[in-house]
Amino acid sequence: MPWKEVDLVKIRKEFVLASYKGQCSFSELCRKYGVSTKTGYKWVERFEEQGVAGLLDRSRRPRSSPNRLSEDEVCELIRLKQAHPSWGPYKIRQLYEENHGVAPSSSSVKRVLDKAGYVKHRKRRPKRSNERIANPTTPDKPNQLWTVDFKGWWFTSSRQRCEPLTVRDEYSRYIIAVRAMDSTKSVVIKKEFEEIFSEYGLPQIIRSDNGAPFAAVGSPLGLSRLSAWWVSLGIGLDRIKPGCPQQNGGHERMHRDIKWELQRQPKETLVKQQQAFDTWRYEFNNIRPHEFWNQKPPAKFYVKSETKYEGSPDLIVYPDDFIIRKVRSNGTIKIYNTPILITTALVGYDIGLKYLTQHNLEVHFDYLKIGNIDLQAKAFMHADQHA
Repeated sequence: MPWKEVDLVKIRKEFVLASYKGQCSFSELCRKYGVSTKTGYKWVERFEEQGVAGLLDRSRRPRSSPNRLSEDEVCELIRLKQAHPSWGPYKIRQLYEENHGVAPSSSSVKRVLDKAGYVKHRKRRPKRSNERIANPTTPDKPNQLWTVDFKGWWFTSSRQRCEPLTVRDEYSRYIIAVRAMDSTKSVVIKKEFEEIFSEYGLPQIIRSDNGAPFAAVGSPLGLSRLSAWWVSLGIGLDRIKPGCPQQNGGHERMHRDIKWELQRQPKETLVKQQQAFDTWRYEFNNIRPHEFWNQKPPAKFYVKSETKYEGSPDLIVYPDDFIIRKVRSNGTIKIYNTPILITTALVGYDIGLKYLTQHNLEVHFDYLKIGNIDLQAKAFMHADQHA
């Protein structure tokens, strides 16, 4: 019977030792072990020369290759490449063939140029996380769900960039804000929301798309600095599926109104554009009939939130059995004097760590489980990586 691969060395050793005992003829011994006499003599010879190490399988790679390129051929390929730096391996091979009549295979040319450092490798796009916080809600009263987005930007007549930030109450269809922005940076948008929260209070959930500054690629659960701040205020997050704007259909419909009624007649400056936004928003909320409300304006169905905004919280409270660590300025925390990278989106916030096993910690940010820490690997894994 054929030898099992896992026991090859052991069986070969038994074979060699049995041949020394001479209890049967060498031919009979070879038949018993299922090998030819030629192979049997080979193992005996190798054992005598190298001991047990000689019974290991040897590489099947030939010691010499008749198709291996000569030094002159390699040098000629590199010379042609240096003369034509922008040419790829196929063009270099064609030129070589024109000069010499025959040429190495395309794979050989590519291998030579690659080893010499003349082949540019296409960078792989980083794998995007499939993490998405979904909290689908059909509201039955104001402030259960706000929707937020940026209307596509345009220039004012004085060439100032205007990218409207729009915030809307999903239940009442009331437009909470239309702000003429020249920046979408988190720090700038946070200031706008501080004003909005101060005036209207806090919603239970905010729905957004997966773009900046509402979300961040590569961060656990897609948390950005802005959405992390929302979480710290106790606001739930709901993100639409990528490429599915219809999940925020009412908001998109409102954007079409802005496009037809405001974007097509840009004002001279951002200040004047904001004045136009304010006038339009007042009319939309208080005067314009809305079909959903049987031709009544949204303002009749909206009231401000009972949850008041009192500024950012000083701390986040975790259960007593959690270990608390503050995320440092470089996005890391320290566990047993070992820095573990979490995310820069949570800089300055406390996160909670809960032991699952001796070497596995569950990581929480406020009400969200964002991943796990493997203490043996000294690494943080996002929630989807650990699943």
